[in-house]
Amino acid sequence: MGVKDVISIQQKPLTCGSHILEDFVSLYDATAIKKLRAAGVIFIGKLNCDEFAMGSTNESSYFGAVKNPINPEMVPGGSSGGSAAAVAAKMCAVSLGTDTGGSIRQPAAFCGLYGLKPTYGRVSRMGLVAYGSSFDCMGPMANSLEDVVDIFQVMAGHDEWDATSANLPVPNYKLALEKDLKGLKIGLPKEYLGEGLDPEIRNTLNAQAEQLKAQGAEIVEVSLPHTKYGIATYYILTTAEASSNLGRYDGVRFGHRAAIETVKAATPEGGNLLTSFYEMNRTE
Repeated sequence: MGVKDVISIQQKPLTCGSHILEDFVSLYDATAIKKLRAAGVIFIGKLNCDEFAMGSTNESSYFGAVKNPINPEMVPGGSSGGSAAAVAAKMCAVSLGTDTGGSIRQPAAFCGLYGLKPTYGRVSRMGLVAYGSSFDCMGPMANSLEDVVDIFQVMAGHDEWDATSANLPVPNYKLALEKDLKGLKIGLPKEYLGEGLDPEIRNTLNAQAEQLKAQGAEIVEVSLPHTKYGIATYYILTTAEASSNLGRYDGVRFGHRAAIETVKAATPEGGNLLTSFYEMNRTE
């Protein structure tokens, strides 16, 4: 398994794709990592991502852009682009990504994989570097649905170290793979099929709906009238949470801290230190 580099693995780098944390090493395992390690998972490396998981193309990482292994001229999606690309390129069997607003689902789709964004609270966020704390979820990507289910089965469950973790029993998810689709009712929101949807995507979605119907599922048109407010609301909430979360990388608790020699060299003789900082920032 490869692991997106916003998830803590003890004594391994935790850079979040940022120059700020270029040399930071994690002090502990994330809860999900502990569970997977106990189940026998072998971790082979950390995977690139958009800086602090804020992006949808994986072009904003300090360590360089990730290419789509299916077509290097295309992006792999983001922010879990490295997680998707590594599996699609067969560098690892399964990977872990995170999803705040599509960051597992979108790159999985771009790279032709299965990707699961769990229900919020089903998987512990302990050890996940926060972007939008009330949105962030951790989940697997793989070439097979069975692998996704196996990994999710291990990761899911309550964690006393995560106050948002749902204290609910974990069902046997593998049983769902053995069931047929007869009697399953699937809602297809009409607002998702409106203006701006690429015709190719629309045709693929309709074809998939017909295939599910042929397998016994009932496809029902539903309305989600607040959909039009979704993106605007998302950007209000996530940017506010990101501002709060990223405030910790101030060079005092975490992140880069300028050497005092650098500060002295930039300070005019007899000048005021704060004034010098102001001048440096104003001019640069």
